[in-house]
Amino acid sequence: MATPFRLRDDGVDLFVRLTPKAALDRLEGVETAADGRSHLKARVRAVPENGAANVALEKLVAKALGVPVSAVSVVAGGAARLKTLRIFGEPAALAKRIEALGDG
Repeated sequence: MATPFRLRDDGVDLFVRLTPKAALDRLEGVETAADGRSHLKARVRAVPENGAANVALEKLVAKALGVPVSAVSVVAGGAARLKTLRIFGEPAALAKRIEALGDG
């Protein structure tokens, strides 16, 4: 199975497919798109206005991975469903935690 992230020297880039205006905030495992790329599926209650959904996503992912919110930021796809999150931290430890989310 393809992984929904790419390792970096200072952390990971996590690929996410975000659904805003959901019933609750949650991560729903990994999905592989038709093009073969994998994304972590996420839902947030926030609406996609003024970056509110992106902020909610950053908080959700930070909590799930046990990192400070300041370590997580949307670096690509700000207005799109498919986003890239940059997460600063120890790459191998982050990779393990992300893989565990995908299994959940």
